[in-house]
Amino acid sequence: MALEKEQIMALVNQGLQEDESLFLIDLQISGGNNIKVIIDGDRDLSISDCVNISRAIEHNLDREIEDFSLEVASCGATEPLLYPRQYQKNVGRKLAVETKNQTIEADLISVEDDKIYLKWTAKEPKPVGKGKHKVNKEAKIAFEDIVKAQVIINFNK
Repeated sequence: MALEKEQIMALVNQGLQEDESLFLIDLQISGGNNIKVIIDGDRDLSISDCVNISRAIEHNLDREIEDFSLEVASCGATEPLLYPRQYQKNVGRKLAVETKNQTIEADLISVEDDKIYLKWTAKEPKPVGKGKHKVNKEAKIAFEDIVKAQVIINFNK
């Protein structure tokens, strides 16, 4: 007998109600009842956040009835941003944002209900003469137009 995704989802949601700053990114149940839960938060996650969600699930399942393995992890720093709440947490950081028409590496300035606001500097040809000069650019991009967005990790700071 396999564990039902709806049953596990209910337990995850129950655990998330204990700390409303946490939210679910992904839930997978593969063969052999291998449960994998990925969470994120409006703030940086701690190990205890993952442990609390793990306990909310594990303490409500009986291994005598159905054996399972359980992994609860935080969303990795290199994972794409999927939900508006993840963008809000990353205001002030540099993102690589891919739309249908372009890819922009820019600072995330703000997040609105349905879009993000980016600023960056680009080198463009001078209007007169040879060479290039720096131009400040900005864009508002609707969430629906974003194909993929990731935080750019900078190890030089």
